[in-house]
Amino acid sequence: MRIGIIGLGRMGGNIAVRLTRHGHDVVVYDRTPAVTAATVERAEKGRAKGADSIEGLVKDLEGDKHRVVWVMLPAGPITEACVQQLSGLLGKGDVIIDGGNTYYKDDVRRAKELAEKGISYVDVGTSGGVWGLERGYCMMYGGSQEATDYIDPILKALAPGKGDVPVTPDRNKSGLDSRAEEGYLHCGPAGSGHFVKMVHNGIEYGMMQAFAEGFDIMKSKNSSVLPENERFKLNMADIAEVWRRGSVVSSWLLDLTAEALAKSGDLAEFSGEVSDSGEGRWTIEAAIEEDVPVPVITASLFTRFRSRSGNNFAEKIISAQRFGFGGHVEKK
Repeated sequence: MRIGIIGLGRMGGNIAVRLTRHGHDVVVYDRTPAVTAATVERAEKGRAKGADSIEGLVKDLEGDKHRVVWVMLPAGPITEACVQQLSGLLGKGDVIIDGGNTYYKDDVRRAKELAEKGISYVDVGTSGGVWGLERGYCMMYGGSQEATDYIDPILKALAPGKGDVPVTPDRNKSGLDSRAEEGYLHCGPAGSGHFVKMVHNGIEYGMMQAFAEGFDIMKSKNSSVLPENERFKLNMADIAEVWRRGSVVSSWLLDLTAEALAKSGDLAEFSGEVSDSGEGRWTIEAAIEEDVPVPVITASLFTRFRSRSGNNFAEKIISAQRFGFGGHVEKK
């Protein structure tokens, strides 16, 4: 199958390369020509072609039964402008995929507008960060059944597959979607994919905050404010490592924490000024609309706000985790 990909940053370029490794052809475009050329060079020989413009990319897809374009750009005005431009270049039966972290209500609006032109819109919440090239991407997506069935080969190639993770008992007896066992899931109509990914990221905020606070408590156990006989000088890197093995809190976030602490016990290279990319705020807004209490996610977001006016070891833990899974670099 052939697909166009616009935006070749930390994830877009790797998505293109992974698809070529699984036998798909890609036409790629980035506003920086050198990035386009580098992606073509990294791809499987003969399976990637660079375009010098969005118009050129769409033209290169002519002849396909349904032209498919994946947009992997920062959420907001940049993605909105790209989708609007594509809506004037594509036609009936074509598919636009937004794989970024767009606000789900924008997806609902776009899908309706594009449907009037006969263009299908699929929103794909994509998790996997800079590791997706090798590990695959967990994807939650929304859109019409017809459009999502058509792009299924693309999504299957990007997904991690079952790997060595055992399938949850009794799933087969319950008639549940087998694609979830492969790491990708059709959640419902347009907007539902990004909604589920939004909540996923809100949960991520809370989990990261819990780890951060726990390590901060342990690091501070040697504080001079405590009685001398109650002080412990604990090794954070060793504690993170032992928790990775058989503990109920073992997770990829813990793996990334252990890796960062093994390199630098005090995390001096991290500022601790923790950014938020929007999904946590949107998750809380959705909770307010639904009258659902979310004290943990709310507190974790507010802590990120506070970190920008003064921070401690806890925030450095979160900075290290964000760099580990997404390559996010926060200024010192």
